[in-house]
Amino acid sequence: MKFKKLVFLIFAFIFFSGSSFAVETTKTTTEANDSDQQIGDFSLSGYGEKGKKSWDLSGKSADIFNEVVKLKEVVGNHYADKDNVNLTADNGDFNKNSGVVHLENNVVITTSSGAKLTTDSLDWDRKQQIVSTLDKISLQRSDMNLTGEGARGQTALKQVALEKNVRLDIEPLDKQKGKKEKIIVICDGPLEVDYEKNIAIFNNNVKVETPDLIMYSDKMQVYFTAKQEGIKKGQGSVVMSSSINKIVALGNVRILRGENISYSQEAVYTAVDKRIVLTGRPQIEIYQTENMNAAFRN
Repeated sequence: MKFKKLVFLIFAFIFFSGSSFAVETTKTTTEANDSDQQIGDFSLSGYGEKGKKSWDLSGKSADIFNEVVKLKEVVGNHYADKDNVNLTADNGDFNKNSGVVHLENNVVITTSSGAKLTTDSLDWDRKQQIVSTLDKISLQRSDMNLTGEGARGQTALKQVALEKNVRLDIEPLDKQKGKKEKIIVICDGPLEVDYEKNIAIFNNNVKVETPDLIMYSDKMQVYFTAKQEGIKKGQGSVVMSSSINKIVALGNVRILRGENISYSQEAVYTAVDKRIVLTGRPQIEIYQTENMNAAFRN
């Protein structure tokens, strides 16, 4: 039995030649009918420059096949200078050839910057540091909750693209009113979010609802204000806040504000002063509730 464990460790080091890896098993190797080997407490680590650990992958048990290692109760970590990432799932497949980890059932990604993504299945490409899924996802960050179907982005979730059925719920604090007011943005997709550049770009049948207005357009660029993370000024990193700075609507713009409706090809809404600038054949329909005949009396 000890001989079989030794053979597995030697195979692992030979297979992963060209990179620095470490493999650990803590339970005795046994034969399995449906797999080449079956082990417990599987652990695999990767190291970058100067011997610093860059990632690790572990499971409570593992079935070893020719090309795939099937894991249960999977835990993965990606270590970076600014943002560490933790991935967990009930089950996972580690492909020996590609190095891609496929996670299934109760998949959760959390980052040290406060982002949390949940989905049913996910592919983690360790080499490219890309995560992707065809399933529905929910991505929470601060006072923002983003949902959609089909996603691809950086492992640290700083840049994410959603394919379809996108919805963004935001609850920023209105400093003037001293309370949170909900904002909803939906679109058919795709959506691209860059949390480092503080921008989200919505495409196709876009609708935004704020306490003051409802806006429709073909495309919408939503700019957020940045905030500093860290105990003291100058420490930590600058990240996207839930406060909207500006909205740029492009193509077939329609805005409902009270009982008034405006149309244009482009509109810029600034959140600070709640001002809208219309360009591209702007039209405004104004509806007054007062009795217009009163103006012509006497």
